[in-house]
Amino acid sequence: MILTYITYFLAAFVATFGFCVMYNVPTRTILASSISGAFGWLVYYIIALQFELVLFIGAGAASFLIAFLSQWFARRYKMPVIVFAVPAIIPLVPGSSAYSMMRSFIEGDSEAALLFATETFLVSGAIALGLSLNSGLFQVFSSRAFGRREKRYLP
Repeated sequence: MILTYITYFLAAFVATFGFCVMYNVPTRTILASSISGAFGWLVYYIIALQFELVLFIGAGAASFLIAFLSQWFARRYKMPVIVFAVPAIIPLVPGSSAYSMMRSFIEGDSEAALLFATETFLVSGAIALGLSLNSGLFQVFSSRAFGRREKRYLP
């Protein structure tokens, strides 16, 4: 069991590292971004595939963790959040289900195509929801105006 987790962690680390190189991420941030992607994939694997929960929950929790780690690394390295978030989120993108959806449409299997389309859009929506929810919460709770009672926080 532990060996499986280590294998998936290393595979996601290498995949994220590759996307960091492809997207020209600054050299000093490649390790941090790769760690974010590896932990995000590991959370997705544990929640969605090990506990056999809905893929939406796994992808949402993983993208929320990636966004949190990206915010933390952005503060630590004094870099934009997108430098850490974009390469780290790539391993979560539902490419195989999108491919299967298109293949099923071409073969004329509408029922399977709609099943894969639903899975693709739900996982994509969960990724977007996790990223935006973390971003919104981080803005509210890290704002200097949040503690003042006379001013209301507006983004």
